[in-house]
Amino acid sequence: MSETTLTRRRFVQTTAASATLIAAPFVRSAHAAGSLSVAFWDHWVPGANKATEEIARAWADKEKVDLKMDFITSQGNKNRLTVAAEAQAKSGHDIFAHQVWWPHEFADLLEPVNDVMTEVIKQNGNVNGTIDYLGKAKDKWLAVPATVGSQIKGPCSRIDLMKQHAGIDVQAMYPAGSEPKAENWNLDTFLKAAEACHKAGVPFGIGLGQTTDSVDTAGAIFHAFGAKLVTEDGQLNVKSDEVRQAMEYFRKLAQFLPPDAPAWDDASNNKWLVSGRGALICNPPSAWAVAKRDAPDIAKQCWTHGMPAGPKGRYAPYLPYFWGIWNFSKNKSAAKSLLLALSQPDAIAKMVEVSGGYDLPAYDKLTTLKTWAEAEPPKGTLYHYPNPYNHQTLSIAAAPAPPSIATQIYNQAIMTKMVARNLEGEPLEKTLAWADSEVEGFLRG
Repeated sequence: MSETTLTRRRFVQTTAASATLIAAPFVRSAHAAGSLSVAFWDHWVPGANKATEEIARAWADKEKVDLKMDFITSQGNKNRLTVAAEAQAKSGHDIFAHQVWWPHEFADLLEPVNDVMTEVIKQNGNVNGTIDYLGKAKDKWLAVPATVGSQIKGPCSRIDLMKQHAGIDVQAMYPAGSEPKAENWNLDTFLKAAEACHKAGVPFGIGLGQTTDSVDTAGAIFHAFGAKLVTEDGQLNVKSDEVRQAMEYFRKLAQFLPPDAPAWDDASNNKWLVSGRGALICNPPSAWAVAKRDAPDIAKQCWTHGMPAGPKGRYAPYLPYFWGIWNFSKNKSAAKSLLLALSQPDAIAKMVEVSGGYDLPAYDKLTTLKTWAEAEPPKGTLYHYPNPYNHQTLSIAAAPAPPSIATQIYNQAIMTKMVARNLEGEPLEKTLAWADSEVEGFLRG
């Protein structure tokens, strides 16, 4: 955990400058004076914390707030342990960076932020459906979408290998600066390309393990078939035709993936790309960024683009972060003021730039920032990363089940375990029976 503490200041008279920074009703005549403590996520990208720190410090200086910032790593689940301890003690930071499912897990302890979200959406545009699903409980906004840490895990393809072995020009299919021309980019095409690249000795690097990268890709493909293990209203749906179709597709696809794919973790696909051993992975731009540093010739051949479409649509794996305010915070007005400042377009653009294009805003007016258009090599390689034309539906594995159930399906990697069991020779109906029993246990619990 790294810590930055700003100089303590006493409350001073309101200034016109601070009044223009933050709109009512969050900061009135008193502004946000006092102290505030924030737990931010400690970014993977070196130096990316600097953007958040500078934005927050500028806000604190204008608002005359004594601001303490902690950047807490997710390595070893340190942020998970910290958020759980604060929730139990009902004491700690005023604002905490929440990962995907946490807003619902801690919903009873979070201050509603409907007022903040009304202002932010009015300014930045609507959020996608997955933000609604994860960030709201009925009409209550539980947390504010965080640009920092939010990501799409779409395909990053090797331009040369896909063209040479699969006959697919990914740059023409997803041209920089214009709409996708991907009508034929579907799951059948994807399967044929995976087979061709496997035969050429450069298989697609898609994991079937139990960590998030594997689960996220499986979830998007399940969505493409309309395969729901649990329905929106909490009904068990494992033995549906759509789930069978998804499983049958995975059985075909898996024969063209690396033989150790069921044992892959979240580092495996990154290593696969940087090593030059594969033609495609599904990952945010962190893998490309490492290739740019460690294997520049490979980075020059990388192109990030959309997922293949299935019978029920085109879905991309999406993992958002949120900023939540504890309801036991002693300075809620300052907390809301800071979250509004962090959600300004110029602040978001700075976070995206400093993260090298990794971080994603949740708002539809902020998908064409210059960072993605100008990223290189090759120039435009990240243009389609933020889904600028709403070409695909941003999704989370295990949705649309009620979040309390979906988080268990997700964390227990039920979908990739199903695929692995079936690949090991277990008959499909027996695999479905196992999954049905596991998920039914979540529903009973």
